[in-house]
This record gives sequence, C-alpha cells and structure tokens, in this order.
Amino acid sequence: MSKLSLNLNTALISGLAIFAPLHAMANTETSQAPIIIQGAMPVEAEHFAAKLENAKERQIGEWRFWQGTVDGYPVIVSETLKGMSNVAAATSIAAVEFKPKAIINQGTAGGHDPALHVYDIVVGKYSVNLGAFKTPHKLQGAGSNSVEWKPMDLLASKGSAGEDKNAHSIRQFAADPLLMKAAEQTMPSYTKGKVVEGVIGSADVWNSELDRIRFFHENFNTSVEEMETASAAQISSLFNIPFIGIRVLSNNITNDGKYDAQTGIACQDYVYDVLKAYIKQINAQK
Repeated sequence: MSKLSLNLNTALISGLAIFAPLHAMANTETSQAPIIIQGAMPVEAEHFAAKLENAKERQIGEWRFWQGTVDGYPVIVSETLKGMSNVAAATSIAAVEFKPKAIINQGTAGGHDPALHVYDIVVGKYSVNLGAFKTPHKLQGAGSNSVEWKPMDLLASKGSAGEDKNAHSIRQFAADPLLMKAAEQTMPSYTKGKVVEGVIGSADVWNSELDRIRFFHENFNTSVEEMETASAAQISSLFNIPFIGIRVLSNNITNDGKYDAQTGIACQDYVYDVLKAYIKQINAQK
C-alpha cells in the first residue's frame, strides 16, 4: 500500500470516528419520548390505534403495541390485557422498552357514585387499590364482614404491610398536574355525558354488592371501579413516569345504569383530544 493510500485510509477512519458519534448524538437530541395510551381490551385500544398516523403493530409476549404519531408526536397504544398483574407487566415493558414521556390509562368502568351515569367520564385525580386489605382476626364460625377490613399500603414499608400499623391506610396515586390540565382543558368538548374529577378504584374483583360499593364510595371517595388503573399508576410512580387514569362509566348498578359497550369508543375519542392538548403543552415548552 502506498503512503498516499495509507494517509487517505487513516483520514477516512478518523473521519468516521469523529462523525459517527456526532450523528448518534444528533439522533439522541432530536428524538422524542413517546406518550403511552393504555387500554385493557381490544374494544378499549383498537379504536385509538386506528387514529395513529403511520401505525405499526408490535407484539411483545402476549401484549400488543401500536407505534405511530399524533400531530407529528410519537404515540404508542398499549393493549395491556385485563387485570392488575397484566397491566403491571405491560406498564413495566413500556417503561423499559420505550422510556415514555407519560402514560394515560383509559377505558371503561363501573360506577360507584349514584350521581354519575353511563357515558359520564371520570378523570382520575387519584387512583386507589381496592384489593389490598387485611381482615380482622376472627375465630372459626364468626363469619366474615368485608366492611371491617383495613386497607394496606403495600408501599408504606419494606417489612410486612400486615404487621406495620403505619401501612393501614389506602395509598392514593395522584395524577400528573400537566396531564390533569390537559384533561381539564378538554372537558367542554365532550358531549355524550359530563366529565368530572374523581377517584378510580382498581382490583382483581368485580364488586356487585351495593353495600360494599357504598363502603368504598363513602370511605375512599371512589367514583368508579375497574381492574387496571391503580396498578399502572403504581408502576409508573416507581419509574417516575407522569401518569393519569381516565375512565368512562359503562354501567352503574347504584342507579340501574345498564351496560353499554359503545362507551369505550366515547372514552377513546375524549382521551384522543386530551392527548392532543397535552402534545400542545409539550410543544409550547420547547
């Protein structure tokens, strides 16, 4: 090899060494963390996924994700599957795989508040776990009474929550203020019912006992119940990801509100408007 060729090769290698890191750095600086929209069932996710621009579906285990954009901003719709464990796994996958800017959990719920009706929407100022309780000690034959159960805050200590007296309160997962602001700005646009701020209760339990529902509503201020929001909120908090839950009443047995499957579509349309308002906030901060 001639000296001239050697010098040219050296220059090319040096150039690559210089410009490759700069190119990688540029990608990092211009990339945007996506916003995750969660829905447990196909009826709570597919309608929203169809709204994405240039959407591509991706499967991770049993969980589906659709990656696309809204108003040019990266958005991922996540079908979390039903229940606290499934949504915890889906949220963890999203946190590690996509490193999101924020997470919005949305879908249908059953009413706890008699003042709310089918198609009304609850923006979760807080969400709570309605499945973490300690029962009082009772001898055999003494029966069981669920309204005597004490809540357990599973994040209160690293020891036994059942034995820690400080853990006998319900943990409230607060919504992110900027996501709340976007939801509040969008409230007037929803015409199929009213939109209120409230508390979303979650557990792997379908409550149909009116006394039990009234106990939750009166003691923990729950507006609705479902099976995902509080778990997604808990995982999001552990990853320091801004979070909000938004739920539409698909039924309400406290006032004979009959189930309507189309409520899930209405909720996704409202959350789509919330998302667009949130994206405007992000762009305004640049």
